[in-house]
Amino acid sequence: MRIGDAAAAAGATPRALRFYEDNGLLPPARRTSTGQRVYGARDVARIRTIRELLASGFTVGDLRACAGRLDLADVPGRCSTSEGIAGRRVAALNAEIERLTVLRDRLAARITTPV
Repeated sequence: MRIGDAAAAAGATPRALRFYEDNGLLPPARRTSTGQRVYGARDVARIRTIRELLASGFTVGDLRACAGRLDLADVPGRCSTSEGIAGRRVAALNAEIERLTVLRDRLAARITTPV
């Protein structure tokens, strides 16, 4: 299938597929004789996995570190867990939650306390 069809099937855009390819998350697509990208069902499954992991808070860099194993569509977290990427991502999210909680509490105190 062509790039637009593959993108639609995966819930993405053609631009996203090019981005994934440019950043090493998606291997270079096969090309037709006219140079158009061609994708298969396995590519669409990989794109869905990439989108799922990005939506879960992983970064492009995180996924690049395990890009060779992103075909594990049935267990999308496995590639990251084995390298500690998931643990680092959870720690980063916890730190951000803590920072935002402190910020929220300071702001709330200013609202309830006259300045």
